[in-house]
Amino acid sequence: MITELQHAVENYAHALDELNVPALEAILTQDTTWTFTVPGQGVLGPVAGRTTVLDFVRDGHAAQTGRVRHQLSNVVVRTADANSAQVQAYLTQTRNTGGNVQVISTGVYTFGLRRSDSGWRIAELTLALDNALPGSVGGP
Repeated sequence: MITELQHAVENYAHALDELNVPALEAILTQDTTWTFTVPGQGVLGPVAGRTTVLDFVRDGHAAQTGRVRHQLSNVVVRTADANSAQVQAYLTQTRNTGGNVQVISTGVYTFGLRRSDSGWRIAELTLALDNALPGSVGGP
């Protein structure tokens, strides 16, 4: 089960960076909620519902410059039972503009996952950023 949960959050990061909407749809519950804590800006969200979250992601991608990557590390399953789980992971978000690679932000993701017939899905996503440079919240 731990490997399945880790793969679910890793698949989220890949789908997000590639703007793979079908893959994002497949990993999110219909009632998913996303909430962000950004230093100096407070709490943003919740962004609620899969359709609204996908619109949020599309808008974030449209506002980005360069190639943004979400690297997840230290992925830890905090709690899990047959139907739900909580997973935490560190985030390092980078931007590559061709000649320059920049660390945009770091933080901690907490994923609330729920089992469905097709596997684990993200029901709740919270991201507490440690810092946020201008333009870093263009995508979770």
